[in-house]
Amino acid sequence: MDLILCHTTADFDSLGAAVGLTRLLPGSKIVLSGGTHPPVRDFLALHRDEYQLIERRSVNPKKIRSLIVVDTQQRDRIGKTAEWLDLPHLNKIIIYDHHQEQQGDIPATEIHISPVGATTTLIVEQLQKQQISLTTAEATVMALGIHVDTGSLTFDYATPRDALALAWLMQQGASLSVVSQYVDPGLSPQLQQLLKVSLEKLQHTYVRGYKIAWVHLKTDSFVPGLSSLASQLVELTEIDTLLLFNEYPLAEGESRLIVIGRAQIQGINLNELFQPLGGGGHSQAASLNLRGVDSDEILNQLLEGIKTTIPHPPIARDLMSSPVRTIRPETTIAEAQRTLLRYGHSGLCVVDAQGQLRGIISRRDLDIALHHGFSHAPVKGYMTINMRTITPDTTLPEIESVMVTYDIGRLPVLENGAVGGNCHPY
Repeated sequence: MDLILCHTTADFDSLGAAVGLTRLLPGSKIVLSGGTHPPVRDFLALHRDEYQLIERRSVNPKKIRSLIVVDTQQRDRIGKTAEWLDLPHLNKIIIYDHHQEQQGDIPATEIHISPVGATTTLIVEQLQKQQISLTTAEATVMALGIHVDTGSLTFDYATPRDALALAWLMQQGASLSVVSQYVDPGLSPQLQQLLKVSLEKLQHTYVRGYKIAWVHLKTDSFVPGLSSLASQLVELTEIDTLLLFNEYPLAEGESRLIVIGRAQIQGINLNELFQPLGGGGHSQAASLNLRGVDSDEILNQLLEGIKTTIPHPPIARDLMSSPVRTIRPETTIAEAQRTLLRYGHSGLCVVDAQGQLRGIISRRDLDIALHHGFSHAPVKGYMTINMRTITPDTTLPEIESVMVTYDIGRLPVLENGAVGGNCHPY
């Protein structure tokens, strides 16, 4: 089995390159190592079945022959799939990437790195050499990879090779209408540099389970487009509320302070918090323009205002479904499947005679077992035993974080060791 690994929180370039590689390596499969960017998640919700994607947990490591890692050279960027890099029976480990500045620690036997705007471009060039044609779905996701990573060829590091790759993908039938739905306008070169600085300097704290972050940037002059920078920071770091400070000198010896606020928490009204300081906007987006003030005082005042207005989030006890349908470890695959169909569940908790949780069996787990003809086998051989659980008092942001990090659709709620409910807030 040849597996193509995307980095955690996969973007369109990672996915596009992986899709292209499935044509270069017939029979290969794509594994998303953990989570995706929101636009990628939305895209896959409509188009997942058109690509060779499989679940990590459905992979038998003993059958892996080779690993191809795209868009990263870092072991810690591929999540739990990094364990497969150490398998003694691998034939090869290949890397495709366009980040020349990275120092990789993946033990690759073959490396393809080139100074282009997107990793997908490297794959397109290989497809052209081998004269391999693409479907519209394949060409579209690859075009998205190049568009997003190069800012539609407007970023400084975009190259003529990226443009030629895009032209070829258009010839292959890439849907421009679909591309336009998912492509952001991108950041200017100056904002790209400030984005890198912001990610390094970003500070944060947690209040009632929500991530509150702030960053203070000092520039030589006014910078246009800071609102786009703030939005990009929120998207990349999954911040619940952000305060972006930009301070620059004026001719009179004073300084100008611009504050951009973004909030994704229901109950916080940035407009009301910014108005007493002379700013304003909307409840979820506001700005402030001051002169000759102490930026630390403004930051402390705004942080205190945010902290006092953050609502108490829902907890698992409010969201969970109860009672929980459970089965024993000895229940057969076929019996478990019938239970799922009868009650319309997507998974079942497996408990012992004392009611203690021993594992979870999902619909996908059962489908895989049935596909291989193991309908009479007990579920204990197919259930997941390394489970993520929560307590009745776990907050919604904490629940969401666990679900995104570990790609879990529901979480057992344990109370005194017993299953008290299932939490699936979506």
